[in-house]
Amino acid sequence: MADLPTTRDIPLNPKETALLFIDVQNFCVRRDGGEFRALSEADIIGTYGYYFDRLKSVAIPNMQRLQAAFRTAGIEVLYTTIESLTKDGRDRGLNYKIAGLNVPKGSWDGRVIDEIAPVDDEIVLPKSSTSVFVSSHIDYLLRNLRITQLALCGLLTDRCVESAVRDACDLGYLVTLVTDACVTYTQERHDNSLRAIKTLCRQVHTDALIDEIGGAQSSP
Repeated sequence: MADLPTTRDIPLNPKETALLFIDVQNFCVRRDGGEFRALSEADIIGTYGYYFDRLKSVAIPNMQRLQAAFRTAGIEVLYTTIESLTKDGRDRGLNYKIAGLNVPKGSWDGRVIDEIAPVDDEIVLPKSSTSVFVSSHIDYLLRNLRITQLALCGLLTDRCVESAVRDACDLGYLVTLVTDACVTYTQERHDNSLRAIKTLCRQVHTDALIDEIGGAQSSP
């Protein structure tokens, strides 16, 4: 039996790694997406100004850089989006039904944003729960791909991203969270989430991770 890791601070092995984008979709990124469609411009600026600014100026540009670097390195890139398997959302979990959250099957809201749109046969997994590990077959899929390390980014930091970190950790994956490619509604919420899951994942910035996988590719 191979020796098990004794730390989470382990560089990515490109052959056993996947990059997962969480909920970077029209529904919750665009101002006319379903999550914000009913709100006035004043409400969006007042309540969600930080969120949209952070998405545009920091998180999405870093996601684009990560996506390009991982593709260049030949590392698997995956996506999960909030999207029901039905148009009326009858397959959703009770949590989403109570919250009134339904992104209909095949809708514009359910599509990954154009800035990081999937290409070729990159895998997109719809989910109808907070954690992708609950309402999709991602664990089965990752094991088929022989993935042992996950690099995660997306939104919201303190909801679906944090849930994925916790579940992936419990399922035996080594998780690297790219902190400046994640976002939630306030900086305080973002920072609180990072502190809460600090012991469950390695936390790095985009620049450091891009340098890391570039070095791994150039090593003999």
